Amino acid sequence: MSGAPAVAALVCFAVGYLFGRSVAKLEGLYLALATFALAIVMPQFLKLDALSKWTGGVQGIVITKPASPVPGLLNNDQWLYFYCFAISAVVFVIAWNVMRGRSGRALVALRDQPIAAATMGIDTPSYKALTFGVSAMYTGIAGSLGALVAGFISPDSFTFLLSVQFLVGGVVGGIVSIFGTLFGAAFIEFLPDIANKLSDAAPYAIYGVLLIICMMVMPGGMAELVRSVRFRLARFSTQRTRT
Repeated sequence: MSGAPAVAALVCFAVGYLFGRSVAKLEGLYLALATFALAIVMPQFLKLDALSKWTGGVQGIVITKPASPVPGLLNNDQWLYFYCFAISAVVFVIAWNVMRGRSGRALVALRDQPIAAATMGIDTPSYKALTFGVSAMYTGIAGSLGALVAGFISPDSFTFLLSVQFLVGGVVGGIVSIFGTLFGAAFIEFLPDIANKLSDAAPYAIYGVLLIICMMVMPGGMAELVRSVRFRLARFSTQRTRT
């Protein structure tokens, strides 16, 4: 079971890359709708009787949590925590380095100015497919770790609402920053609990209001807000030095 993240990464990368190749010609909202359509179709597809041998169908699969290799030092839960933390740290550093490199600059160019990027010689279909593959790989790793922690997995574990929550986390954290994802993850993890504590009758209303406030205060996400504050502080410091 400890090798589940590696298997999930390979399978999801292949599926994501093939899907990315098939929708490479789509742009804007049509591309977004294609990805959301995949999120809706996939859980139903995994429930098919032909795949129930591997997916468990509607009933899902009960997973045995990995045992600690050092039971005298760490119990099973502690070992699983550090195991997940180590993998998360590794994939986070990899993503950060990718975005700083040539491929990351090409992806930013495709996001901001796709026509100009294609004119400069960037292979748009290949980079789009690679983006789908890598994002699916990361999702597969996260899903496998979540399954190990929960000890159970089924197609209904990954709903359309979960996809919307991930989108909300990306927007709130800042889609232009790797570090912004940390804030986005904390937002979608803890804000629903805060909303439930504020109102038992209408928690989703409170959640929506808090989300609207966040969008008004930081329309570019938390990463853009931090960048703006740092820029203003640096400019203020420079002005004080000159005076």
